[in-house]
Amino acid sequence: TMSIVTRETKETQIRVELVPGTGVARVDTGEPFLDHMLVALARYAALDLDVQARGDLRHHLIEDVAIVLGTAVAALAP
Repeated sequence: TMSIVTRETKETQIRVELVPGTGVARVDTGEPFLDHMLVALARYAALDLDVQARGDLRHHLIEDVAIVLGTAVAALAP
């Protein structure tokens, strides 16, 4: 099962695709440390993850990526 979640606000544009898999990640948020942490999460959780995100402030970007990723994970749950 694949989960695709998007969120667009005045501050951010986020798209997450998530599927149980092998830990392959393609992440582009414009924030190197956030990208690194999302790649590590995908690797160790064995999730195939695609995150494309842009935002006006780091705070808005990180917050909204977390909201969208959490929604995508919840959608995978039975």
